[in-house]
Amino acid sequence: MGSLRITEIFYSLQGESNTVGLPTVFIRLTGCPLRCGYCDTAYAFTGGKKMAIDAIISEVEQYGCRYVTVTGGEPLAQPGCLELMAQLLDKGHKVSLETSGALDVADVDPRVVKVMDLKTPSSGEASKNRYENIKHLSPKDQVKFVIGTAEDYDWSKAIIQQYNLADCCEILFSPVMGQQQPTELAEKILQDRLPVRFQIQLHKLLWHDAQGK
Repeated sequence: MGSLRITEIFYSLQGESNTVGLPTVFIRLTGCPLRCGYCDTAYAFTGGKKMAIDAIISEVEQYGCRYVTVTGGEPLAQPGCLELMAQLLDKGHKVSLETSGALDVADVDPRVVKVMDLKTPSSGEASKNRYENIKHLSPKDQVKFVIGTAEDYDWSKAIIQQYNLADCCEILFSPVMGQQQPTELAEKILQDRLPVRFQIQLHKLLWHDAQGK
C-alpha cells in the first residue's frame, strides 16, 4: 500500500468549480513545483505528514460524504495521487482533481473530474502550461483561468479560441480576490459573450479563509 504526504484533510462546502456549494471532503497534498504570484495555499508547499492511502481513505469516509476533491499544492507531483483517486472512485466517491495543468494528466483515471488551472500571465508561471493536456479533457472536465489583470483576460480569451476549449470542456473564470474587481470581470464576460462560467471563491466570502473551513 502506497503513501502520500498530506497537508490536511477537511470537510467543507466546495468553493469553486461546477459543484460549488456542495459538501465536500478535501484532501490537500503537500508540495508544488510552481510558485504562482497569486497563490493562496503556500502553506502546502512544505511540511505535511506521511499517510498510507488506506489511512487517508479511512479518514475521508468518517465524514460520510460522496464528493471528494484532491488538491494541493500540486497533487500530481506525488505519483501516489493516481492510486488514491482510483481507490476513492472504487469506493463510490465522486472525485475531482484540482491541478495546475503543468503536469501530465494522461494517466489520471478517466472517472475523475479534472479541474485544470491554466496559468495566466500574472501568475508568473504561464510558461509552465502543458497544452498537451487539453487533448485529455472531456466534457465533464473544467479549465480554470484565474484573472488578475486586463492582460490575463485578453490572454485567456485568446487561449479559449486557439484551443477551441468551449468544444471540449467547461471553462471557468475566477477573479483574483483583492486584485481583479469581480463586477468588472462579470461585465466583460457578458459584453464579449464568452462561453464561460463566472465564479467567485465561495469559501472566501463565507469564512474569509483560503482553506474553506
